[in-house]
Amino acid sequence: MNIIQVQDYEEMSEQGAEFLFREIMSGRSKVIGLATGGTPVGLYKHLVEKINANEVSLTDVHTVNLDEYIGLSDDHPNSYHQYMFQNLFQYIDIPSANRHLPSGTAADFSEECRRYERLIQQLGGVDTQLLGIGANGHIAFNEPGSPFDGRTRVVDLAPATIEANSRYFNEGETVPSQAVTMGIGTIMESGRIVMIASGKEKAAAVKEMLTGEVTEDCPATVLQKHDDVTLIADAEALSEIDVKNIQ
Repeated sequence: MNIIQVQDYEEMSEQGAEFLFREIMSGRSKVIGLATGGTPVGLYKHLVEKINANEVSLTDVHTVNLDEYIGLSDDHPNSYHQYMFQNLFQYIDIPSANRHLPSGTAADFSEECRRYERLIQQLGGVDTQLLGIGANGHIAFNEPGSPFDGRTRVVDLAPATIEANSRYFNEGETVPSQAVTMGIGTIMESGRIVMIASGKEKAAAVKEMLTGEVTEDCPATVLQKHDDVTLIADAEALSEIDVKNIQ
């Protein structure tokens, strides 16, 4: 795993955006896997700036998102459809037909999961996948105990994940307890992976991912088995390890 150590969240965001921008400009990455949550917000801001400053057209690029809450419509302010529109899609020229997310309101979620998995395969798989990491080591919404060969499916969210995500919802608003998520097996088929991590609350998970036993108890440890992973993390997220002893 290639580790890029940066000082703070802002530098992590800038470096992450530069990584994705280079992949797009190289022509290697026509299918980009995208993540949501608090960590990528700054990255998307910098990515928009780079794309527009260089007048780059993305009309031949497809994006596939990792997950979506069950029970939230595409236009719900806390849906990941809206997150992506607010933070990225409204500012760039990726056609709406090329922006792919699972549905949170499907009539048949088993079929929706199969549809999403088929879509990824029809696109030729994900060229470059952006990931964050949860404090408990989850990637996408693959909580501890998730199978390493898992495909897109419905999952129950861990109480800690629900609590962590509650800050994005209004007081008194119910945080969804389930989601559709890309599986670890699907994620591991990506050509390359870039993970971003920031803050002391991620330090234990980052340490376990880099130095721990590969186990489904910490889903992120599976990335040790991927051939092309870059971790961009700030000093706080790397505060529990000596990077020189890992690389």
